[in-house]
Amino acid sequence: MKKLLYLFLLATQVFWAQNDFEKGNALYRKGDYSQAVASYESILKTKKHSAELYYNLANSYYKLHKVAPAIYNYEKALLLNPNDKEIKNNLNFARKMAIDDIKETPRVGFNKMIQDVTSTFNYDSWAWLAIGFSFGFLLLFIGYYFSSTTLLKRIFFIGMFIALLVIIVGVLSAVFEKNVYQEDRPAIVFAEVLPVKTEPKSDSADAFILHEGTKVYVLETLEDWRKIQLPDETEGWVEMNGIKELK
Repeated sequence: MKKLLYLFLLATQVFWAQNDFEKGNALYRKGDYSQAVASYESILKTKKHSAELYYNLANSYYKLHKVAPAIYNYEKALLLNPNDKEIKNNLNFARKMAIDDIKETPRVGFNKMIQDVTSTFNYDSWAWLAIGFSFGFLLLFIGYYFSSTTLLKRIFFIGMFIALLVIIVGVLSAVFEKNVYQEDRPAIVFAEVLPVKTEPKSDSADAFILHEGTKVYVLETLEDWRKIQLPDETEGWVEMNGIKELK
């Protein structure tokens, strides 16, 4: 009985979430962006989320010229769908509204080469690729085992070798990307003006100033303070209520 009740409540939540999503889309088309935001945000409060939801929410904030929420939600959408060109394109437009123009320090070395390859897909996609080729390897092995001619055996053997290679690459890439994802702590500046301190104390000297919409990376946590790093590798301390972490 409890399982049936749980399924009923889950189905109800999905139904209302879908209704709110469609309502938000309709409001957006009418140009009522504030109400569209309210509709999309109400879905997030139910712990339902998707790349499309964050993308539509970001578009609404962008129309309202709200820099930080627009960039934040585009980034959230990109985390769920990292290869979507439309999300990337709109994120670039939103970034142009931000005041800070920080150039990323170019990365070099073997680690950078590996990440350029593995970042093509997220860790889930790499894992599914490995699983898919595992089934392919099994089918090729069956074909090899039951082949009656030397030529077919060679073809199936080469196919098994290629499938095994892809499985190994897929597993290693999934592990690598998972580690990068877990260690990476991106955040968006939500404060209109955010002083970055040399130490985690409010009376310490300002190292520099950031503005809303800027993306930073959290390195350390100390009570209400966060040590951050910019894409140009500049570091400093900020109060936690001035930024919003993406994960």
